[in-house]
Amino acid sequence: MPLTIHGIGTAVPAHQLSQAEAVHVAHRINAESPEQARLMARIYQKTKVLSRGSVLLENDGVEGSSKERLSFYGSESPSTAQRMRAFDDHAGGLALEAAAKALSDGELSSAAITHLVTVSCTGFQSPGVDLFLMEQLELAPSVQRTHIGFMGCHGAMNGLRVAHAFAEMDPKAVVLLCAVELCSLHMAYGWHPEKVVANALFADGAAAVVASADPSPVNPSRAYQSLVLQRSGSMVIPHSADLMHWEIGDHGFGMGLSPLVPETVGAALLPWLRDWLNDQAIDLEAVNSWAVHPGGPRILSTCCEALSLDPNQLLESRRVLQDHGNMSSATILFILERLRRRSTGGPCLALAFGPGLSAEVALFDLQH
Repeated sequence: MPLTIHGIGTAVPAHQLSQAEAVHVAHRINAESPEQARLMARIYQKTKVLSRGSVLLENDGVEGSSKERLSFYGSESPSTAQRMRAFDDHAGGLALEAAAKALSDGELSSAAITHLVTVSCTGFQSPGVDLFLMEQLELAPSVQRTHIGFMGCHGAMNGLRVAHAFAEMDPKAVVLLCAVELCSLHMAYGWHPEKVVANALFADGAAAVVASADPSPVNPSRAYQSLVLQRSGSMVIPHSADLMHWEIGDHGFGMGLSPLVPETVGAALLPWLRDWLNDQAIDLEAVNSWAVHPGGPRILSTCCEALSLDPNQLLESRRVLQDHGNMSSATILFILERLRRRSTGGPCLALAFGPGLSAEVALFDLQH
């Protein structure tokens, strides 16, 4: 039984950091020598991230220096407890904005929701974002809650699989899924290449969908298309666990990101994906649109090469990375939201990657 996505909502923090400002922050907390400071600008330029949001920014870019705007990162690295207090302060509001937009976009009321799925790998709290959303959206006390935690950049794909399972189990289920990631809470101090690259790529964002097994369009006259999830799948690449990790430390969550990740994913991607699509009776060449999680520019280039795609087929993935940075699990939903407005319809394949190394795939139909 397919899962129809009736509405999508996205949200980014009110204040943004330009690439130049982000480099200034990196000089302050990462560079330990003039040579490292010179390297920093090149590293940030290679990410292709032109702007990124952070809940920690205190005002607009025209008001004050990056140090004044981002005073959370002072002379000493904040503790994990301080970072989690910031998550508690800010995650709910950003998630609420995305969830309210999804309900509005789907022309559904809060009273229709029967299941709530939340996704995050950048913070923990209990009571959590799920209960905050229930209170603020006035969801029924009987709404069934599930949290997908600490799965990394493909977490929203796992959340969609859970939503799909709920809809298959109960055709009357209406599921609200919300992914919220505050990656800017976990900037690392000091000069370590993997951590510097992670600082350069990641940003804050939230995205939500409302979905059900009912295939009927909420509003047949709206200009954009419906996304219908048909199937999903997973792969863990053997002997690759040490190439990417996300660990809780004394000063936030630490990202380990080996430069071998793109080539390792590229070597495994095509054989797995061809076999998986064959099981769905679809040829790789029949896929009309692609939503590939932009872990960074290299992973997008690797996917293009491995799958023999035209670079323009990943244009929306590149644009989301450029406009917002890597927002971890929320990012793939930003890309799908853009594709439903611009794609020609037909099969759409979503891909995302995370620690393991693991890959998640979802096959959608874009339907008018």
